[in-house]
Amino acid sequence: MSFSWTRVGAIMHKELRDYRRNRFVIGTMAAVPALFIILPTIQLIAANTTSRALSLRIGLSLLYMLVIPVTMPSVVCAYSVVGEREQGTLEPILSTPIQREEFLIAKALAAFAPTLVIAYVVFGVFLGIAALFAHPAIVSAIYAGSHVMVQLLFTPLLAGWAIWVGIAVSTRSTDVRVAQQLSVLGSVPPLIIVALMSLNVISESTELAVGLAAALLAFDLLAWRAVAQMFDRERLVTGRRR
Repeated sequence: MSFSWTRVGAIMHKELRDYRRNRFVIGTMAAVPALFIILPTIQLIAANTTSRALSLRIGLSLLYMLVIPVTMPSVVCAYSVVGEREQGTLEPILSTPIQREEFLIAKALAAFAPTLVIAYVVFGVFLGIAALFAHPAIVSAIYAGSHVMVQLLFTPLLAGWAIWVGIAVSTRSTDVRVAQQLSVLGSVPPLIIVALMSLNVISESTELAVGLAAALLAFDLLAWRAVAQMFDRERLVTGRRR
């Protein structure tokens, strides 16, 4: 049976519909962006334009927003499989002709699309507030470095990492809370490297940024197949290994 984007679309549509009915998911998608835009905005507007640490302050402010594509999908995806299993809705889905690759890519896209929209909207709001209320020197400093490029480039790549780590953990876990904790922890490593770049602990360079982006992209592309190999339909339905 060949891969079907129709089946992927059907599962994705179901997933997005479930998001709207799930208070936890809605709360996560609302609270995380709000939390990580208020503090950096206040810090940036109040920044001293003559401070030698201005670049560091800008990097720290923007780093808060890179937490969004890491935290939000990792929490949501950790629920994606084990949560459905606990609710008893997983078995009916797996009883259909859907392939495991289709099921997983649908789950990933359902988390990826809203994460990307929310992360970019928050970043746009941040830039808009900075343009309206921050000192012109601060606004110039934001665009002078690689801050904007880092945000635009690494937001989808970090989200992809977090999504596949979350789904992988969810397929092997039996408890939602444990899955969420492990998923968040597993999503942190690439953010640490990006954080060191943003805070100028690691010297920024085009080669380093491209190399890290290429590594994350390769992981995101290969993770789908790797997680599919971990996906044991019989164990998920019966609770027993083959």
